[in-house]
Amino acid sequence: MSRSSRTRPKSGRTGRGGRGDRVARGGQRGPASRAAEANAAALSYSRHELYEICVQNPGALVPLLRAIHPGKPRVLGEDFSAAAAVSRCWLTRVPRSVAIAADLDQACLDRARALCASPRLRLHRANVLTGTPPGPKPDLIFVGNFSICEIHARKALVAYLRRCRTRLAAKGVFVCDIYGGESAFRTGHVQRMHEVPGDARVRIRYTWQQRAADPITAMVENALHFRVLRDNEVIQEHTDAFVYRWRLWSLSELREAMLEAGFARVEVFNQLPDAQDADGNTYAMPIAAPADLDDSYIVCVAAFAGPGRR
Repeated sequence: MSRSSRTRPKSGRTGRGGRGDRVARGGQRGPASRAAEANAAALSYSRHELYEICVQNPGALVPLLRAIHPGKPRVLGEDFSAAAAVSRCWLTRVPRSVAIAADLDQACLDRARALCASPRLRLHRANVLTGTPPGPKPDLIFVGNFSICEIHARKALVAYLRRCRTRLAAKGVFVCDIYGGESAFRTGHVQRMHEVPGDARVRIRYTWQQRAADPITAMVENALHFRVLRDNEVIQEHTDAFVYRWRLWSLSELREAMLEAGFARVEVFNQLPDAQDADGNTYAMPIAAPADLDDSYIVCVAAFAGPGRR
């Protein structure tokens, strides 16, 4: 269940499990050890930077979100945004756009502002479960990186979705991602290697670990770990960089909650667009039958305020 798309560090809301930046060292500080320390000092990645490199892919996600929307969305609301990677990408891809990113972690919001000074990026330290970030009504609200699973009770889930329905502009769409299928409640881990843009000598070993899973309560515990290597030498280690305890909602549970919250209909989409034309326009078709889902899947669930599509 390794994430290759979107998502953002969960410390944007919880900050659980982070242990800071650490350099792997040997026992004696010989020349090799001192060289390793020098390399680490020159190449120090925060866990948030590593998350954006290894986990998130807003460049693929933004075209999908635009394709899901029935019109031409301009205003994005990104809830549980952390450093607002999707919002930042939205501003570069959508002409005359505005992005409203909300999170509880001020440090993540400060990082977002440092990476994007545009006044079209509106950052708010806010609890979206109980309040509404100020600004224009979003055409689309996105909750990524399984953040919908931070809500553990159905009553709270329906209340949040109802609030989102009220916040949206006419014909607005709420989208969240979720994982499921045969491996959803299976413990284990998956590892992937990622290259660092601009430095072929540096690679990151990213590990997604599902430590605990209870299919009776639908609660899972997941952890993300990062190891940074330069020329195959470990220069940084982030064990338990992010640790989450989630209520893993099923597709049927999300659909029922969305309809109860007042949305007109719900559709499920694969995480990547289905097609792109010669002009660069992206197209997405909803999953029509259960057989179209992979045995283990990551999908986007879209709740539409209005009844029709294009």
